[in-house]
Amino acid sequence: MTDKKLFGVAALFDSPDSIVNAAKKIKEAGYNNFDINTPYPIHGMDDAVKAKSSKLGYITLFIGFSAAAFIMSFMWWTLAINYPLVVGGKPYFPLPAFVPITFEFTVLLGVLSTVFGMIAVAFNLPNNSHPLMDTEYMKNVSSDKYGAVIEAEDALFEEGKVKEFLKSLGGHSIELIYRPEEVKHKVFEPKFVIFLAIVAIICAGSTYITLNKLMYITPFDFMMNQKKGSAQAESSFFSDKHEMRKPVEGTVARGFMPYEFNGVADTNQFYGNPLLPTKSVLELGQRKFITFCSPCHGNYADGSSRLRSQFPPGPTLHSARVIGFSDGKIYNIITNGQNVMPSYAYQTTREERWAIVNYIRVLQRAQNPKPSDFTAISEIKKESGNVQN
Repeated sequence: MTDKKLFGVAALFDSPDSIVNAAKKIKEAGYNNFDINTPYPIHGMDDAVKAKSSKLGYITLFIGFSAAAFIMSFMWWTLAINYPLVVGGKPYFPLPAFVPITFEFTVLLGVLSTVFGMIAVAFNLPNNSHPLMDTEYMKNVSSDKYGAVIEAEDALFEEGKVKEFLKSLGGHSIELIYRPEEVKHKVFEPKFVIFLAIVAIICAGSTYITLNKLMYITPFDFMMNQKKGSAQAESSFFSDKHEMRKPVEGTVARGFMPYEFNGVADTNQFYGNPLLPTKSVLELGQRKFITFCSPCHGNYADGSSRLRSQFPPGPTLHSARVIGFSDGKIYNIITNGQNVMPSYAYQTTREERWAIVNYIRVLQRAQNPKPSDFTAISEIKKESGNVQN
């Protein structure tokens, strides 16, 4: 007699058909605590054992939705409540920018939580000594045999009857499976604590030596000692002490004609707009206006700034004074800046600045229509009505 606790009785079968038939008979006999082991998935096995659908998908779905709601709320709270900041005309809740992060966080947390949950709950972590491991039965069903195990916890389990029942199904190599002896380890056992201390000392010491000593020894210091200048560093070579250099004054890129009024704040009153206000030009101007101009001047150029708490609001562009500006003057202001408004020459191209001017004219015309505009609208409606008729 052995003092070990019986886990169950196992039997081997030689063919897929025999194991499927055995699984059906075991289920029909009323056994519930049993398992089927095969070296590869067998079609029809789920129906044979009448396996219920897994609820794991619902758990993963719940965790995924919870993760999505959390990260979406966190990003909104960070951008709109904790540190409200408008960047490039974006609203406080830029949903398209949140979608990639929300997707990645949902998948990451959903998958990891599911995997760790299965390991901890289903596999009884940290227990890694299942009774079937290292048995002859498991070696065979992992290779070219098929097996069935009826566990001793089943209400109908009787050792002798189970053996005869498995033999009657065509099973052979009947094997009694016993539970392994439980070995308990103290977490704070002196040897384990000493081991952790040694590992911590080795890791901390090696990290310190690598980052503070090794990286300063040739040849590992080539990145630190290379002959280059940092952008914000002080120069000992140039007389103005600036390491970051501007282009040599007067130089012009090949095929590029420089803006002749660059740096001149108030000129170019009658310089004409080279772009016609076509649909594509106005769409380009609208995009760039919303991005660079609307944070201060408002989406409709009426001075309704979204940055009132951070900067002085920009003036309305619907005043008689601004409406009287030529296209060239507005272009010059965008290029060189005016008062507290900085230059946007580095953020926009020439074509984009002229497109912005065209879009500003559209906004001004919409707020200050001429009588002829209403006549034109009436004519358009009449023509569209005739077309429909």
